[in-house]
Parts: sequence; C-alpha cells; structure tokens
Amino acid sequence: MSKVKYYYDSDTLSYRKIVRKKRRTFKYIVAFIFSAAILGICFVFIASHFFESPNEKALKRELSNMQLQFNLLNKKMDEAEAVLANIEERDNNIYRLYFESNPIPEEQRKAGFGGINRYKAFEGFDNSTLIKESNKRIDILQKRIVVQSKSLDKIAVLAEEKEKLLASIPAIQPVNNEDLTRMASGFGMRTDPFNKTRKMHWGMDFTAPRGTPIYAAGDGVVERADSNSTGYGNHIRIDHGYGYVSLYAHLY
Repeated sequence: MSKVKYYYDSDTLSYRKIVRKKRRTFKYIVAFIFSAAILGICFVFIASHFFESPNEKALKRELSNMQLQFNLLNKKMDEAEAVLANIEERDNNIYRLYFESNPIPEEQRKAGFGGINRYKAFEGFDNSTLIKESNKRIDILQKRIVVQSKSLDKIAVLAEEKEKLLASIPAIQPVNNEDLTRMASGFGMRTDPFNKTRKMHWGMDFTAPRGTPIYAAGDGVVERADSNSTGYGNHIRIDHGYGYVSLYAHLY
C-alpha cells in the first residue's frame, strides 16, 4: 500500500492530506510507459549491434562453415579442371594425332548453355552471383567430362581398328630363317630369267627345301588356293583387308 503524504496548511494551521489528481496520475503513468518504451528500444538497438544472441551465434558459425566448405569445393573444382585440361591436351595432341583424327575444338569443349535462364532460382540472394557462377562452372565442367568421355570412346574404337590394321598388314617373313636357303630375288628392277631383259619384279623370292611351312605375313582371308593362274604355279592369295592382298606363288 502506498504511503499517505500530508502538507502543512499555514492558513488553517493544520496538516492536510495530499490528494493526487487522477489526471496527473494518468500523465505520470503515460510518461513512465513512454520512457520505458524508449529505453527498451534503445537497449534492443544497442544489444543487436554490440551483442549476439545464441541463435545469431549459431547462424554465424553455420555461415562460416559453409564458406569454408565452399572454398574447399572451389579448390576441388580447380584441381578437377586442371586434370581434365591435361587429358584434353593429350587427347588432341597425342591420341587423336596418332590415330589421324581431327582434334576437338576448344569452343566445343567449353561451350556454355544458351536459351532459358538456367540459374533463375538462385537470384534474389545476398550471394546470388557467387552461387550462379559456381553452378555454371560445375555445369560446364560436367559437359567437358561428357565430351571427353565420348572422345575416349572414339579413341578406343580407333585403337581397336588400328590394332586390326597393324595385324593385317603383311609385315613378317613367310619362311623361318632356319628353313631359308637364300633370298633368290628381291623387290625391284632385275634381269628377267626367261628373256634376259630388265623388268620390274613385284615380289620377293625365298628359296627353301620342299615341304617347308609357309606362314601368312598378316591376318586375312584365303581368297584362292590353286594352280590355275598363268606364271604362278601352285599359289595362294590372301586378302588382308585395308587394300592389301598377298600372293604366295611357286609352292611345291
């Protein structure tokens, strides 16, 4: 209960009770509430600028961790781009050069994406530009990987075809060295043994004992094996593909 206050009235020479008017009381209450509100606003303003709430601290730690993870992701993308660039260089300057295939243009490997705005969902944020550029970088990296993967698939096919070509080209001696008596005649101009004139000899003559095994000089399919071709006697023709045909004549 509030204390009762009195004042001394000199006219009546007595103490009178101080009665506070309701209007004045209301003014005091309004002034107090207003002052308290102003003080509260100032406190909140100062606290928000100089003090962090537990929730703000948690959000700040989360943001810091996300920035760290983002930097690590960027470093990984840098490493992936460097490795991919090395593979692309070898693909163009070694693999495709060896297999006589045209290199893939740089514009095709690193082409962007046209048409609609693929990154509209990332707009309107504080770090929109950063997020959009990172996603664009990842998309281009993925496309380069797809292009390189298809290129390596083609290289694998070319390598297999090259292997078949090398195995089919007549490149080995058809007679073992231990069975070979001598090289009777080589490829080129020579004196014809029948008419003694200079003529082009289109083959190589190997002398070996009768019954010596004869080996195909490369992979192929036997087209003919008979003695019905003039000037060749018993002979075999092997089609090696790729425009190569070998003839083994004068077999006994």
